[in-house]
Amino acid sequence: MNEIFTFLGLISHNHTFIIVSHTILVALIVLGIAKLATSSLQIVPSGVQNIAESYLGGVISMGKDVIGEDLAKKYLPLVATIGLVVFVANIIGIIPGFESPTSNINFTLALALIVFVYYNLEGIRKQGAFTYFKNFVHLGELNPIAKFAMSLLMYPIEIVSHLSRIISLSFRLFGNIKGDDLFLAVILMLAPFIAPLAPFALLTFMGLLQAFIFMILTYVYLAGAVAVDDSH
Repeated sequence: MNEIFTFLGLISHNHTFIIVSHTILVALIVLGIAKLATSSLQIVPSGVQNIAESYLGGVISMGKDVIGEDLAKKYLPLVATIGLVVFVANIIGIIPGFESPTSNINFTLALALIVFVYYNLEGIRKQGAFTYFKNFVHLGELNPIAKFAMSLLMYPIEIVSHLSRIISLSFRLFGNIKGDDLFLAVILMLAPFIAPLAPFALLTFMGLLQAFIFMILTYVYLAGAVAVDDSH
């Protein structure tokens, strides 16, 4: 979106510079929120600490039904951090003069690769490499010859299915936020001096929704990799 005005575009028109700069800005905002939430911890939370604790509690509650409460708490740092980064990166693009890093495929692809590599490593650590990859396909009580024949068909399909998660995570987020940015650009061109409050509210909701989807899918993929007992 080189044609859209950004404050950082006054420094350089290079789009890579603009995206990297906004990514650093998002990281600083997230670190600032974390600092404010933990700078003066109180038994009875208030202010930013109260908001942060409510957010973390909501993330645990969201993951509890997917992966179990213990594992939801174990993977809370990863999921909550990704959710906060994605949300801030989505919302910053709603502010005129800024651009969403999540509207760039490189940013969303990096997040998707982090999740993909992490859940596979956790699955290997939990089950062992042989058992983890063996469990990609459940062939039931078939005889050995049938199992071998079916495995030749099913394993490539499962491998492609796992690799497609990278595309699913990255392109879903990229496509939605890119579309939102284009929609906002059109609205601002049509009504540059009148605050389009309804579109802003809609885009804020969409930014929150996309962060939620990214977090819940991360929990789902982790559950498939490490929650191998009957209860999950």
